Amino acid sequence: MHGLMMDFPLTIHSILEHGYRLFSDVTVTTRLPDGNTHRYTYGDMYRRVKRMSSALEKLGVQVGDRVGTFGWNNYQHLELYYAIPGCGAVCHTLNIRLTHDQLGYIIEHAEDKVIFVDASLMPLFNTISEYLGNVETIVLYNAEPGFETSLPNVRFYEELLATGDEDYDWPVTDERAAMGLCYTSGTTGHPKGALYSHRSMYLHTLGVLQANSLAVDQTDVVLPVVPQFHAMAWGLPYACCMAGAALVMPGPFLQGKPLADMIAEEGVTIAAGVPTIWNGLYQELVANPRELALKELVVGGSAMPRGLTANYESNLGVEVLHAWGMTETSPLGTSCRLPRGHQDMSDEQKWDIKAMQGRPVGGVELRIVDDAGKELPWDGRTLGELQVRGPWVVSCYYKREVNPENFTDDGWFRTGDVVSMTPGGYMKIGDRTKDLVKSGGEWISSVELENAVMAHPKVAEAAVIAIPDEKWSERPLVALVPAEGETVTGEEINEHLAPTFPKYWLPEKYAFIDTVPKTSVGKFDKKVLRAMYAEGKL
Repeated sequence: MHGLMMDFPLTIHSILEHGYRLFSDVTVTTRLPDGNTHRYTYGDMYRRVKRMSSALEKLGVQVGDRVGTFGWNNYQHLELYYAIPGCGAVCHTLNIRLTHDQLGYIIEHAEDKVIFVDASLMPLFNTISEYLGNVETIVLYNAEPGFETSLPNVRFYEELLATGDEDYDWPVTDERAAMGLCYTSGTTGHPKGALYSHRSMYLHTLGVLQANSLAVDQTDVVLPVVPQFHAMAWGLPYACCMAGAALVMPGPFLQGKPLADMIAEEGVTIAAGVPTIWNGLYQELVANPRELALKELVVGGSAMPRGLTANYESNLGVEVLHAWGMTETSPLGTSCRLPRGHQDMSDEQKWDIKAMQGRPVGGVELRIVDDAGKELPWDGRTLGELQVRGPWVVSCYYKREVNPENFTDDGWFRTGDVVSMTPGGYMKIGDRTKDLVKSGGEWISSVELENAVMAHPKVAEAAVIAIPDEKWSERPLVALVPAEGETVTGEEINEHLAPTFPKYWLPEKYAFIDTVPKTSVGKFDKKVLRAMYAEGKL
């Protein structure tokens, strides 16, 4: 027997319709590349989205076509998040920080028909011109007609928008139709595509809004520092519209001072980004204090150092919310919001919990397994491979066969993370499988070691890689950036580590560098560090 409920399709345009009906006067603010500020409302956005969806259809974009975006976080990019799936096409966000050959591969693999480009990024976009042979139209925004470019078939955003109709009817009625395409950052091999559906992104939006999750509501002003080209900006452009939260889009201004200015001037209450961003912001806020409405930082991409969490909460009164996810999970998988039972804990106890990646969001299931695939206990100690499933988790990669390296026979996605789970469901990442250090038959977690090293007051950043060792097979090497104005030795760091770790965890080798190389999404790029070591540069 089936229930007698309406079969209402969960589509992206229904999120926009909801936001328009209830929150049409809520503001979207953008810092443009020229430094000026653009403001308009969800009502203004709604009308422009309808016209752009219509214009794309008139341009020849058909249902299922891939339409690329190459830009910063701004109002035009936000419009495209809705307009492209609104006309039945697939919004393919291109990561501007990938190498030109990776970008070229992605554009050709996705078979993008149209690409929208922020004109401020044209020098970068021109480097991939050799891969654009199958792209029919390039649309520039933040540029006026007459903008000089050697690319063929160029249109201009506002000019194209003017060809659309505001009374456009949304064509998508199948919630399982594709709406978004994001590629992994390609740390090994070619990047792989995660193809999202209207249904999956709608349900992911509800996951973001859960009280135990990011809990965005209509009183919030949200600053997504996480790029729109990275896992759909963690779904915040959709969640904010559904909840009626105001949006502040930072454009290319991602350094500590401009972010601090935006947070103060726009009354930002929630900001979301990776730890490297929040480290720079903290230094700016300490050096130049401002009156803030900021109540919470959402942290993902990599683990926030425990010491930085403590600094934000004790010195600035800003809560830190750890979350975990992947491109393959749309991306939200877990969040680390403390339940009521933990509110009476000491600060030190709370920071111990907040250093973990949190509990699964409703709708996401987790398990940990051993090398043989046997499920392991949630005892807070046992490490195993993290596997995940749920309605916004990929079932296979775009244009690829299902591979047992990535998916289990019973339908779980293999994340490649090695984690432990507490009895209460808190996940703690031990490492990526490829980043563990196997020393004398014992595993050393590079993540735990990094966080402990970065807790030293004289350390700004630290990344750990495995290096060959004749006796122990592998040993940890710490690539370390001293804090500004500080000098520190390996002996000092080991004294700091000794009370916490067994002796075999303590590194013998330290390399002092100016900055830790980062991936396109702000994580420590260990493949670069490994290459530097192989070349004798560490």
